[in-house]
Amino acid sequence: MENRFTNRYHTFCKSLKNLEKSRWANPEEDFVLEGTAWNFNLTFDISWKVMKEILVKQLGILDFAAGSPRETLRQAFANGLIDDDRWMQMLKTRNLLAHDYDGTLAAEKFQEIVKEYYPLFEKFRERAGAYYH
Repeated sequence: MENRFTNRYHTFCKSLKNLEKSRWANPEEDFVLEGTAWNFNLTFDISWKVMKEILVKQLGILDFAAGSPRETLRQAFANGLIDDDRWMQMLKTRNLLAHDYDGTLAAEKFQEIVKEYYPLFEKFRERAGAYYH
């Protein structure tokens, strides 16, 4: 069980590293928007699951809907794992991108993902890392 806990965190770190590539990429090039949207969604999904594991396994907090990203974010905020309400906006963006079939939203959200959301993921990685060492 402990190994799965650590593996998920490492998967989050690897996903974040993939998303970092978008910070230096040209959104006009082939597959950059699609890759950024995909990596953002993956990084977001893994991040809230890492939050959930820290809340439940490390902090012993059990009184929330653990299957809900929104509730997990609220608990993570209340317990200092994250400290920016833009995480709720990230959730909305992730939900919208899941239905962005023509790439229009990915183009609109590209700069927001690489300039606003990426640093939030990095900050969470640093905080979460304390629970894995």
